[in-house]
Amino acid sequence: MNRSRSPNGPPSQTEGIRPAVGRAADGHTDLYDPGVRDSMQAFVAGEDTLALEAAAALRSASQAVDRLRSHGAGGRGLSAGALDVLARLGTAPDEGLSIGELARAAGVSSRSVTGLVDTLERDGLAQRVQDRRDRRSVRVVITEAGRDWLDSFRQPTQRAMSAVFQGFTEDELARFRDLCLRVVRNQQRIEHLNAAPRDQPAP
Repeated sequence: MNRSRSPNGPPSQTEGIRPAVGRAADGHTDLYDPGVRDSMQAFVAGEDTLALEAAAALRSASQAVDRLRSHGAGGRGLSAGALDVLARLGTAPDEGLSIGELARAAGVSSRSVTGLVDTLERDGLAQRVQDRRDRRSVRVVITEAGRDWLDSFRQPTQRAMSAVFQGFTEDELARFRDLCLRVVRNQQRIEHLNAAPRDQPAP
């Protein structure tokens, strides 16, 4: 059966239902919800559901990590994207980073990063400054409040990550990391292909 099919709009995972993240024969039957797998099989009209199951597992894992990370945010309400930008600014040179540099590092659009920087600036965690080498441009730097925020966020985050990956070996974590990054690379490749100019029809 074709495993490459990626139909739009697969059935969503409802709250409290474990996603069907693999085959029962894989030996971890306590992780799989046969009912969700059945709904996926109905959705794809009997074709292979393994890619959908992997996507559902990745989405559920991402949500679990984000929920635990949010506990360390101290009720400040920063999104995962804003946290990522703030962390990058925390290790940036003194002159900070441009919006474009932040966007390329995060793999998102400049428009998305602009909104995240607006949030950080509103909360006093970052600020825009004039580029000393190009007065027409601006850069983003972390503030002292931003550094203090990261310091207070660091330990709760480390405890949360240790908890969510409890029972994983170092080899498993490394393999999981690499698989996730391969998904990201595939997504970026698809976006690049979709953004490429298409051949114009002959007149």
